[in-house]
Amino acid sequence: MMLWSIKTEIPKVQEYLNLRKNGGLSPRGEQASELGLKNSLFSICIREDETGQLVGMGRIVGDGGTSYQIVDIVVHPKYQKQGLGKRIMENLMVYINEKCDPLAYVNLIADVPANKLYEQFGFVETSPSSVGMYLKRKK
Repeated sequence: MMLWSIKTEIPKVQEYLNLRKNGGLSPRGEQASELGLKNSLFSICIREDETGQLVGMGRIVGDGGTSYQIVDIVVHPKYQKQGLGKRIMENLMVYINEKCDPLAYVNLIADVPANKLYEQFGFVETSPSSVGMYLKRKK
């Protein structure tokens, strides 16, 4: 039986990049990741007890006052379908509910079918009144 530990901590850069890759998230640069991780407002890591391997994570970024974004929700494919994504979100929502002004804007970008997870925590689609967008930059 696999046991996990959930910790409020920021992952190391290389394990962050590896988990993003293994979990199917888009790649990030090493230097940018180092800076971004340091500037997290809050970060949750799930580690396999026996090895200490990072198997899941999620972060909150933002200005600490009016705007917050939930990012980097990922669970290694080997550990998916075991409720770890939900555990990550539960911990992030404790931070949101305890630390954030009730009028602050809290958002995330949801890939389908992960949107069903986020709906359990009160997130709703913004369309058609607004549309999520991102800047697709050339390398």
